[in-house]
Amino acid sequence: MTDGETGKAFRLAYAPGVTPAKWVNVWTERLPDVPLTLVTAPTLEAVGLLRDGGADAAFVRLPIDRDGLSVIPLYVETTVVMVPKDHAVAAADEVSPADLADDEVFHPLDDTIEWTDRPGLPAFTRPATTAEAVELVAAGSGLLLVPQSLARLHHRKDLTYRPVTDAPQSQVALAWPTAATTDLMEDFIGIVRGRTANSSRGRTPAAPAPKKPAQRQAPKPAQGGSGRRAAPAGRKKKGPR
Repeated sequence: MTDGETGKAFRLAYAPGVTPAKWVNVWTERLPDVPLTLVTAPTLEAVGLLRDGGADAAFVRLPIDRDGLSVIPLYVETTVVMVPKDHAVAAADEVSPADLADDEVFHPLDDTIEWTDRPGLPAFTRPATTAEAVELVAAGSGLLLVPQSLARLHHRKDLTYRPVTDAPQSQVALAWPTAATTDLMEDFIGIVRGRTANSSRGRTPAAPAPKKPAQRQAPKPAQGGSGRRAAPAGRKKKGPR
């Protein structure tokens, strides 16, 4: 895709819990002729979409395989523990990993939090997705550690969550294929970085065209041929006395 093309969409994938609305709104204002198509995809699938050409860019949760991708880390999220509302953890404002030592903690296959030592006891199963793990927490089968945005995404009336101190955090990043850094991709990078519309829309400014040398005008010929002022008509020149 090139700048100025109409009828083409910029395809943006994003991991569950990431809210791209603020960047989408800026895009709509600056590039009204280029629709932005949103695709919800778990991080591992979003990376596959980028490699297969199914998306132009993606908001992902690190870590990912960066081979062939450009990545801009954006922000980190607080890690929380999801528990039933009648669980003892619900009475605290925050908990530490040590507070969960006697609880079974689910570790879904799509978890992106990097733990050196996972808190709690291993649960009886590893759910395929975070959504499935939330269902098991609601059934009273264990607890779940997730980024705060995922706890909000999977909100239920019978569950609550609390921040976990001294825990690793999930980091959200913008990723795209390095070989496909188009003008539109540069536009989106500028939006995500908070650049204004007047700053080349996030692109590298083009080199200014060289100035042409000013043309010099030829001198006007002197009047009278000799450079002297001609005598007015009807008057004789005075000779030497």
